[in-house]
Amino acid sequence: MTGPVSRVLTVLELLQSHKLLSGAELAEKLGVDRRTVRRYITVLEDMGVPVTTEQGRYGGYMLVPGFKLPPMMFTDEEVLAVSLGLLAARQLGLAEAAPAIESVQAKLERVMPDGLKRRARGVSETTKLMLARSAPPLDNRLLMTLTQAVREEQRISFTYHHPDREPTCREVDPYGLLFQLGRWYMSGYCHLRGDMRSFRLDRISGAQLMPQKFKRPADFDIAHHFIQSLNSMATHRVLVILHTDTETAAGAFTFCPDARALFRHHEQGVLLDTSVDNLEWFASWLAQLPFAFTILESEELKDVLREKAGKWIEACGRSR
Repeated sequence: MTGPVSRVLTVLELLQSHKLLSGAELAEKLGVDRRTVRRYITVLEDMGVPVTTEQGRYGGYMLVPGFKLPPMMFTDEEVLAVSLGLLAARQLGLAEAAPAIESVQAKLERVMPDGLKRRARGVSETTKLMLARSAPPLDNRLLMTLTQAVREEQRISFTYHHPDREPTCREVDPYGLLFQLGRWYMSGYCHLRGDMRSFRLDRISGAQLMPQKFKRPADFDIAHHFIQSLNSMATHRVLVILHTDTETAAGAFTFCPDARALFRHHEQGVLLDTSVDNLEWFASWLAQLPFAFTILESEELKDVLREKAGKWIEACGRSR
């Protein structure tokens, strides 16, 4: 549910979790102006919700006493998990997500005892998650349509817009969704290509559910498939010894959901055996690693790294 209806319900949840909220506070939380807030309040009153208005400088909107649900009990660990989940949800790049997130947090706070409520607010007010932001924002309706298609194992049709090609009409059996480095992806069986494919959601338009059903493979892992898809598009095989332990090496692969799948044991550390489609980028990535490495393959990668090293040395000026 999106648009004005969800915002009206968000107003209700916010009022249930606060004794008093001014029009300015509601407008800021919802991302609308005060006139729109007044319209939402009118809608609630028309629905029979007991909203009262306090006039004056410190006035605002409130519900009549007693308009609450019974307390809901959470453990400290559950409060932390829910609060961190809401913080992360704010950065998933979903258009119009803010009202829904505010509504969820307000619902939880409304039914929590005061002690748990303070813990939840403490997390949200003092903790920041620096996650990759999605650009451009993703349409909530598209994600909900795809989520339903995956859950119900139902085929979808859509137009896919590739930057270097003409748009194509696709029919896909969607197996799963992935959020990786600020972008959403869907993987599934493409009937146009007759094979598995991965699609960026910001390049999809006109997605619609189709009547055809399918059976998703029981062992399907979208993160594993995504890595395989990237490797299949790569044209340059590289073999590099990373002179560190597996845990440290995996921590350097912030762009890869399951980096350990690329590693093999080596007596001098970790052997990275993979393929890349851009040697320039991979050479720059290697250069910023906090540990030593040795390139075994390929010669092209060595040449690119030597060229970059020469430019970096030149940029430092001649030694005196």
